[in-house]
Amino acid sequence: MKKTYLLNMGPAHPAMHGVIRLILELDGERVVGADAEIGYLHRAFEKQAESGVWNNVIPYTDRLNYVSPLINNVGYCLAVEKLCGIETPMRCQYLRVIACEISRITDHLTCVGANAMELGAFTVFLYLMKAREGLYFCVDKLTGARVTASYARVGGVKADLPAGFQEQLREAFRTVRECVRDSEALLTKNRIFVDRVQGIGILDKETALAYGVTGPVLRSAGVPYDVRRSQPYLVYDRLDFEVPVGTAGDNYDRYLVRLAEIEQSMRIVEQCFEQMPQGSVELNKGQLIEAGLLADLGKRGKTGHIWDARADTDPVIEGSGRTSKPDIAADRPEVVLPSKEETYGSIEGLMRHFELVMWGRGITPPPGEAYFAVEGGNGELGFHVVSDGKDMPYRVRVRPPCFFNMAVLHKMLVGYTVADIVATFGSINMIAGELDR
Repeated sequence: MKKTYLLNMGPAHPAMHGVIRLILELDGERVVGADAEIGYLHRAFEKQAESGVWNNVIPYTDRLNYVSPLINNVGYCLAVEKLCGIETPMRCQYLRVIACEISRITDHLTCVGANAMELGAFTVFLYLMKAREGLYFCVDKLTGARVTASYARVGGVKADLPAGFQEQLREAFRTVRECVRDSEALLTKNRIFVDRVQGIGILDKETALAYGVTGPVLRSAGVPYDVRRSQPYLVYDRLDFEVPVGTAGDNYDRYLVRLAEIEQSMRIVEQCFEQMPQGSVELNKGQLIEAGLLADLGKRGKTGHIWDARADTDPVIEGSGRTSKPDIAADRPEVVLPSKEETYGSIEGLMRHFELVMWGRGITPPPGEAYFAVEGGNGELGFHVVSDGKDMPYRVRVRPPCFFNMAVLHKMLVGYTVADIVATFGSINMIAGELDR
């Protein structure tokens, strides 16, 4: 009689990130059965989103896929804008695409680098983290934060591009291309690495489609589904890019697809810089007054001195002034936060700013519901928002791509060895904040 035994792997296991428990049925070293238990990092995102005003949900979205938070911001805002019938300016749409693609690159760099490290290729991890660090500096310059960015706003974005941002990002891209090239030289034809990933963790396209898998995991199985191409949003239909696909659906193809997508994302950003309409971020019209002094003059009612002035704000909100507002936000005062000059310089602007973020005030979309999907780092990231006409969401539901990747994980583990689990689990890029929500 053939005997098997059960083994717990995780959550207290380095490769399980402390948040996943695998219950394995083993025949020696061979996996003959597997079950994944999730829920160790449940954050109650959806219920939190229903306990505050619409604008206040945006910081919570940062904590979903915290490796590519800007995509989460944009996805939520697009869903609310669809519900409200808001059309954002063209420059704003390009800025959102730039932010999303930077986030996608950091996501893929993290996945490939961490997976390589777990298989022993520590040098590759250092190369790709060096590349990611340059992009994080760019994100910091654009949004004021490295990870919890909260850049998108309902009806627009936080601010226009700061001075010198394009040059800084192009330099970061040069570093990314160099580091990816060096990493490929170390891994792609390395016999040790190839033996660990090629022909391992195979997921065929029929099974992937049956489980609702999307993103690089689905594309590595040969299905060219990408929300940016299949259901274009923002300005993706104006941009020329390829959708990399694999053939085998194994760990090796998932590695290759993510590296190819990094180059495509950089192509998209470079096209955005070429096509994006000119904005007013570098205009210097009007008197420049320090923001604190501007606020004091406004409180004392001396608005005649500041009506034509510009607020000299902190560098992290450069480009958020009155001159940039028409380029980066919709003309909907009842929805969009006012410019810094209005907020600092008049009691009406200050009141409107507070009302849009305070309980009992804020945005009041018409009763109804809307669903909007974007292409996240791991696949289709969807937000389903429901309004009952009040200032707080009645319901916010997230379609997290990680959930479907984890649902099919057991299919990718059976038939392989315990040592292969680390490579396969790392290749699906599980992000617990998005998975458990």
